[in-house]
Amino acid sequence: MKTRIFITVAGALLAALPAPAQYQLPPGTQMPAPAVQAPAPQASAAAAELDAAETQIAQGDYPAAHAAVEKYLQAHPADARGLFDLGYVEQAQNESGQAEAEYRKAIAADSKQFESRLALGLMLAQQGKDDEARQLLQQATLLTPATPNFAGQAHAFRALAELDLVTDPAAAKQALLSALKISPQTPHDLLLTAEIAEANGDDGAAETAYRRLLAAQPPAEFAGAANAGLSHLLLQQKRYSEATAFIQSALKQAPNDVALNAQLATALIAEGENGQALPVLEKLRQLKPGDAAVDQMLADAYAEMGQPGKADPIFAEMVQAEPGNAGVLADQGRNYILEQHFPQAQHVLERAVQLNPADGEAWAGLAFAATKNKQYPAALKALLMRAKYLPETPASYFLWAISYDNDHQVRLAQEYYRKFLASDQGKLRDEEWQAKQRLSLLGHESR
Repeated sequence: MKTRIFITVAGALLAALPAPAQYQLPPGTQMPAPAVQAPAPQASAAAAELDAAETQIAQGDYPAAHAAVEKYLQAHPADARGLFDLGYVEQAQNESGQAEAEYRKAIAADSKQFESRLALGLMLAQQGKDDEARQLLQQATLLTPATPNFAGQAHAFRALAELDLVTDPAAAKQALLSALKISPQTPHDLLLTAEIAEANGDDGAAETAYRRLLAAQPPAEFAGAANAGLSHLLLQQKRYSEATAFIQSALKQAPNDVALNAQLATALIAEGENGQALPVLEKLRQLKPGDAAVDQMLADAYAEMGQPGKADPIFAEMVQAEPGNAGVLADQGRNYILEQHFPQAQHVLERAVQLNPADGEAWAGLAFAATKNKQYPAALKALLMRAKYLPETPASYFLWAISYDNDHQVRLAQEYYRKFLASDQGKLRDEEWQAKQRLSLLGHESR
């Protein structure tokens, strides 16, 4: 999860300079106080010019600072400090391409400069260029800032932890521990601790960290992430009733939280409480209109609750949005079966199996719809295809039997009626009565 770290240069780039407004630290963390880099004991007039430009940066006057730094660099084009200042100002004014170029020039001018490596590493991480970002950030952790800046060094370690969270959670853990050795723990650290523990497969430690964060009553951003993370953990462990109670409590503070509403619906459905899940899903669909996953869950819940008519327009919208989605077509076809709209069901399911011939359930639905439409050769073909992917069941034996029966293949009809009766064992009583009646009649007819 590349979250709070990579949306920021975070003020930790250089303790002497404030962060640009669009690169704030995560809520709950502390912004270092603006200051100007201390000049050398016998500072030249040129150095004084750069000091003045940095004062303008500290005051947020980026256009004036930009002009001053450019003027300074005309006389000192290889000055790493000036190049970093120019990159910083350009990044503050959303000129990321130019900022990147200046940071690279600063690194080339001074192989030991910390600030440009951190700034460029964070920028590249934000752009998804993880490999180079990781290299630059690792280099930054081995360097010393121009002025004492533990916050900046810790920021480099935290950024590495974020980068390694998914690909190398063990390394992420070590990076975060390094950050905590030189800076106070923040709500973001607790959240990252939980995420790293979960990535390492240590669910117990993850749960503890999530609960510690919530107990500290963090800012809303971190509370929301912790609630979602802990809910996800409980659902993964199939602790559904506990998850339901926890999520319902969390929703009292954030009733329109999309992630929590989705998780509550998931927990309720897993517990078989589709009736309770329905209003949650209806609300969720209002919160996230057009979301395919939400639409699917709601339509499925309507179908499961015996309300296929309510599912019908949702499936129609989904098919219109993705006409080539075989899974959506198959679900729409099954919903048509529930509505007893068998011609529509057969038509849609035929399209579904053309797109995905390996969907055994779609073939089963097609066989059923075809028998209802009295298209028995089509039903037999669908049953033959179904058998390639799914084992036979009493229901499929019965479809074989009535399709053969109506296709006037007496011997095969008798065979499958018998297979149905042997496998069903009293579960489908109406069909068993029909099978026995047909076997009796077919027996007389074959004499």
